Amino acid sequence: MREKTVYVCQTCGYEAPKWLGRCPGCGAWNTLVEERRSARPAKERPAAPAIARPVSLAAAAARPPAERLRTGLEEFDRVLGGGLVPGSLVLLGGEPGIGKSTLASIAAARLAGAGRRVLYAGGEESEEQIRLRLARLGVEAADLYLLADGRLDALQEAVETLRPAAVIVDSVQTMRHPELASAPGSVAQVREGTAFLLEVLKPRKVAALLIGHVTKEGTIAGPRVLEHLVDAVLYFEGERYQQYRVLRAVKNRFGPTNELGLFEMTESGLVPAEAPTKLFLRERSEAAIGAAVTATMEGSRPMLLEVQALLVPTLFPVPRRSATGFDLGRLHMLLAVLEKRAGLHLIGHDAYVNVVGGLRISEPAADLAVALAIASSFREAPVAAGDVFIGEIGLSGEVRPVPRLSARLAEAARLGFRRAFVPPAAGGRPEGLVGVEVRTVREALEAAFGR
Repeated sequence: MREKTVYVCQTCGYEAPKWLGRCPGCGAWNTLVEERRSARPAKERPAAPAIARPVSLAAAAARPPAERLRTGLEEFDRVLGGGLVPGSLVLLGGEPGIGKSTLASIAAARLAGAGRRVLYAGGEESEEQIRLRLARLGVEAADLYLLADGRLDALQEAVETLRPAAVIVDSVQTMRHPELASAPGSVAQVREGTAFLLEVLKPRKVAALLIGHVTKEGTIAGPRVLEHLVDAVLYFEGERYQQYRVLRAVKNRFGPTNELGLFEMTESGLVPAEAPTKLFLRERSEAAIGAAVTATMEGSRPMLLEVQALLVPTLFPVPRRSATGFDLGRLHMLLAVLEKRAGLHLIGHDAYVNVVGGLRISEPAADLAVALAIASSFREAPVAAGDVFIGEIGLSGEVRPVPRLSARLAEAARLGFRRAFVPPAAGGRPEGLVGVEVRTVREALEAAFGR
């Protein structure tokens, strides 16, 4: 058995025969780590698949589509596009303690409860630890099997014996490839281990949910090729000390990538959030200064969110700007527009903006609400509780139209809002909702505050 030493970049997977300060592949500094590899052959390798032959598009379209494996978790299935596709690999990432294993355990229990055979393979927990966690969640399913072994050849043998419909791998960074002598979690182990799972599971039409660790930068640990190998990449987000969790897809070959799933952490585990469209307005004050409501689109679902702003006189030459859940660069732009186009003298104030509930707003349709919240805090005047603000703000202070405005307005009317500040020529309004068309941010301030 011969061993060789290589230096592998922990960011992109580039291999070099000697150590280098800067990776030639991605340009990152001090990311090459020494790895020892063994040339020993594997005792068992996945059987080579049959050679694929070309198929006409008409013949492929005539085949019935594969039935998805619905977990019964509505929010989870929504993000996946309707459930797990047989033979697909789904990568679930998130910070430590956010609830990845809990979500995977509940999904596995729901599948097993529906008569599907599920294999839960844990490389970082013992069988007793996995059983205790499932018991704490109230999981009792005869078709759920546990495998407390991080060796991929053991997982392959269990798949060939049980022939499950789905496999949960917790986590992909703890699995060990039989041919590699490097430590679990290294770039080579993660890359080759995922490729090994791809060869084992996809020909057998076994759906896999791979749990992945994240780095301190918030990206999934391992080489970028890991995200290219899998069919879907999901991120589980949220503050550890808050009760709400957000599941979003950044890649999905079998469904949309802009859907959002909302979960609530309870004493009995994660449960899909009830009435998610009004979830973040539960504790909203009726006449709070520095608060405004906007309607954003999260996939196909409109979501009403409260934006809060606080302005205080600064004691330093350069005022402080801080944003939580909102883009900081866009906040700087809105402050400049309010200063130049609306006549608000904000240069001597620190500005803080927060999106209530821990959700992050990424679309510009919330610009008008952020601007009104800032103006409300600056003028010490509350915004009417029945007003909702939807619109993008340009550098000249104009209010621009946003897509799917009718769906946003319909949701606002359903939740009891009475007035909607929208761009001009925005179409019809739902019954019970008065539309206030504003062409500029100055017009919006005058209509909202009456001066």
